[in-house]
Parts: sequence; C-alpha cells; structure tokens
Amino acid sequence: MRDVAGQLRELAKGGARGAKDSFAAGLAIARVVGAKGSYPRGPGATMVVSEEGTVVGSLSGGCVEGAVVEEALGVIAGGPARLLSFGYSDDEALSVGLTCGGILDIFVAPGISDAISAAGALIAEGRAVSLATVLTTTASNTAVEPGAAMAVVGGERISTLGSPSLDDQVARDLVEMPAGGTLRRRYQDGDGQMEVEVFLESFGSPKTMVILGAVDFSLSLCRLGRMLGYRVVVCDARQAFVTPERFPDASEVVVKWPHIFLAEIGGTLGPDDAICVLTHSEKFDVPALIAALGTKAGYIGAMGSRRTHERRSAMLSQAGVSQADLNRLMSPIGLDIGATEPDEVAVSICAEIIAVRSGKPVPSLQKGTGPIHSQQTPDVVMQNCATRSEPEDQWISM
Repeated sequence: MRDVAGQLRELAKGGARGAKDSFAAGLAIARVVGAKGSYPRGPGATMVVSEEGTVVGSLSGGCVEGAVVEEALGVIAGGPARLLSFGYSDDEALSVGLTCGGILDIFVAPGISDAISAAGALIAEGRAVSLATVLTTTASNTAVEPGAAMAVVGGERISTLGSPSLDDQVARDLVEMPAGGTLRRRYQDGDGQMEVEVFLESFGSPKTMVILGAVDFSLSLCRLGRMLGYRVVVCDARQAFVTPERFPDASEVVVKWPHIFLAEIGGTLGPDDAICVLTHSEKFDVPALIAALGTKAGYIGAMGSRRTHERRSAMLSQAGVSQADLNRLMSPIGLDIGATEPDEVAVSICAEIIAVRSGKPVPSLQKGTGPIHSQQTPDVVMQNCATRSEPEDQWISM
C-alpha cells in the first residue's frame, strides 16, 4: 500500500459524495491479501478503482488488473466486498494473463475506510502504523463486516472492526508484528459463535538513503531513490550546492561535514538503509566512510576510479578500519553495466543496492578489473550508428 499511501486520503475525499457508513462512495479498493508460488507483487499491493474506471496503483503488474476492475465496478454499484482468487489452473486467470504459476488472493471492498485513509496519510508522513482489515465472517447481522478496518499507531486505535473483543485480540497481534510484515489470521468472537478472518499489515518508517556530496550524480540518485520509496537525505558541507531548490526530491537537505552528520544519525540506520558517498574528494569521503562503516547500514558505496579506491582503502586501513569493514564497502560504486551519464549511474547504484539487500550475485564494479568506462574506437561507434534508422545526415560525425 505504500506506493499509493499519499493519495488515499485525497481519493477518499474525491469519492465522498453520498458516502455510505464510513466508506467513500464511488470508489473501491482492491488489495493482494495472499500469494503463493511465483507472483509479480506480494501481499499488501493496492489498487483503487473509481466508478468511471480510473485506476490508481497496481496489483500484479498487469496480469489480473482488468478482471479486478470489473469486480470493483460491481462492488461500487452496490455489491458486497468479495475475496477473489486467481491461479494458474483457473480459466479466468489464464484469460487475464496470470501464467506465472502463482496464486493471488485479492480482496475488493467498497470505498476507502476511515482507517485505511488515515493509515495512508501516516505512511506518507513516514510514521509507523499497523492496519487490520476484515476479509470474511461466518456470522450475519453483526457489526463485523468484510471491509471493516482498524489502524493502530502509537498504541492508539483508529476506527473499529465492529467488535470491542475482536479489536482487542487484533490489536495485540498488530503490536507484535515486525515492520513490513503481513499476516492472515482467523479469530473467534462472540463467545465462539463467529469466526472472522482478518488481514494484518505492519508498516515501519521508510528506509533511508543518505547521499553524501551534492554533485550532479546526486541529483539523479536522489530522484530515483525517492521513486524506489526511500526517504532521501542529501548532505554536503558546501551550502551553495545543497539547497531544497536544487534537490526538490530530497526529504531533507543538510549543510554539514558528512562525517559529523553521520556521527549524529548513524545510530538510526539499519540493514534496510543505504549510504552513498559521492563527494569525490578524499578530505570529505575518507572521514565520511570511517563514520559510515561504523553504522549498521546495509549498503555503503563510494564513487571513484579503481585508483581512487585503492588509495582511499589504504588511507582507511591506516586510520584503523578493519579488513572486514573494508569488505562491506561497495567501491567503485554501482553495477558494471557501462553507465556513464548521471541517470545511468543512478540506475546502476540503485540496482546494486537492491542486489545487496536481496543477496543476489551481480557484476558489481567492486569485483571487476580494468577501466570503469570502456572506450569504444571510432570504428565501433560508427558500426553501432549503422544500426540506427535515422538518415545519414542525422548521424553525429566522429
């Protein structure tokens, strides 16, 4: 839900004409609440559909969206909330393109409840929040209905699932859930007369990307980092270079020496966070890397040539940095994909961050040899140009 969190409250307001109960009319919200096997997006993926057929968000990267929109329009028209399942063996699933072999359970409910709207706003602000949504219930004529939702933030509850005893049970489980976790659980309520299935989610604070050095590459990395869901902080000691106007995509800009800033916030960084040292000057990056390697950040990378890396590594060793810590340093930074332009370099860095986080072996520049930027001869460049479709008079002369 994080990718649409910032839009949920405005969507709810926009669809609030003739609101029924605590739900905004004219909208339906669809969410992945279960997944098995191979699947494009996991539990928590969210999509909002309007009565005009407008779609915000995604559930499967295009596999089942068309079918879910039809179901959502039925819910908007007055139908009940419904729990759907799409699997490889289902004819309908095959018709909508779910051929990856997995199974997706998708819950479609009318409107955007007060709890989901509030949770979205809190997530967008970077605050931790937990959310519970009723999927099914075995009893009728009760206040516990599919689609009812409750958010919990800082021990306080927003809205209700329809039963005080059910709220108490679910709230206890939400407190114990790890950040980023999802869970489907059945509860007994009403002296065991009713069984309720609830989808639980826990959203922690967003992961942080610290960019040290306000250079051109930092602009691209900041923009891409934000797109990937990071809270991006840019730090540089040069006030003229690090301004909110220059870095509009940054959550925060800091004018300080990088190593001093890291000493202040280093204790808050963990395995999901990244530090990218792009200062490209030893007087900045050596102290910064000493401070960075003293944190628990899951990714630490530094820009520079292989010669710069060797010289910098020697200086770090002389400063007392252990070989184990030096092995944590991804330098030269980024994947070995031939990136040269700032946007390309940003892609290579973010791809490496993802690979390190997921433990996937990839061709990092850190593990390569030879020049970082391969040099093409004029003949090779012209051979590449010959594959283009433009007329000869549009070619760049070499």
